[in-house]
Amino acid sequence: MVTELTQSDYPGRWWAMLPDRRIECRLCPRFCKLNEGQRGFCFVRQRVRDQMVLTTYGRSSGFCVDPIEKKPLNHFLPGTSVLSFGTAGCNLGCRFCQNWDISKAREWDKLADAASPEQIAHAAERLGCRSVAFTYNDPVIFAEYAIDVADACRERGIKTVAVTAGYITDDARPEFYRHVDAANVDLKAFTDAFYHKLCFAQLQPVLDTLKYLRHETNVWFEVTTLLIPGENDSDAELHRASDWFMENLGPDVPWHFTWTNHTHQRRLSLALATSRARRDLITFTPATCTIAMAAARGVAAAANY
Repeated sequence: MVTELTQSDYPGRWWAMLPDRRIECRLCPRFCKLNEGQRGFCFVRQRVRDQMVLTTYGRSSGFCVDPIEKKPLNHFLPGTSVLSFGTAGCNLGCRFCQNWDISKAREWDKLADAASPEQIAHAAERLGCRSVAFTYNDPVIFAEYAIDVADACRERGIKTVAVTAGYITDDARPEFYRHVDAANVDLKAFTDAFYHKLCFAQLQPVLDTLKYLRHETNVWFEVTTLLIPGENDSDAELHRASDWFMENLGPDVPWHFTWTNHTHQRRLSLALATSRARRDLITFTPATCTIAMAAARGVAAAANY
């Protein structure tokens, strides 16, 4: 399955030439504007000879067979195995990223494996996996590769899963989700301040993706929120998010609440301490998740009566 690894110059899509001769990437809401040789925020989409190229097409940071529930997806092919893989780079800059060594990789040694879409589909079939997941970093930034893998998998009756932050433009969203069967979307918080300060992004495009998946597609999707003490776990924010969730997505879309493990918590705490010029570490208990779930269940229960 593994072949010689070199940088890809695969022709990218979703871009336009601006009047000032810069290229504007129109795949994600950053709309990066590039001169010759420059890369976007994601680092993997580059301007080369007056066109956009995807430098990680056919390249992976590794493969792993996981239970589908790890994505997490609890209601899509439950009890089955999924072949997981990712590439490098990301279009968000989350200070609390659990895969920061991959999502913010700048060295090619993070891309250890090379595989064509057909090779990945064949490997999933050989390993007895019912699905393939684009994960570890956001598949939006390698959309051309993900779409081709999804098409190769469909030819073999294998489903595909996008684990994503949902940060994609209106132009690219329909094409991307037309090819996948399921998704887990990270709703990282419910305030623009959080997205701006801790993700270098915006909330609204993510909400647009969630509404699009619910009302315009047959993609099965579930939502995950990582609760971070003092940042996105207030009662008021959780209730606002729950109200929006019920009004726009309804009671049938699963919503997962997760919390940090010890190692990740310390890394997160130090990052936040730097941004706030303070040194105290955050203390977190699963009780916050209980509060969040109670808020969500309360809204759902009210809607059912």
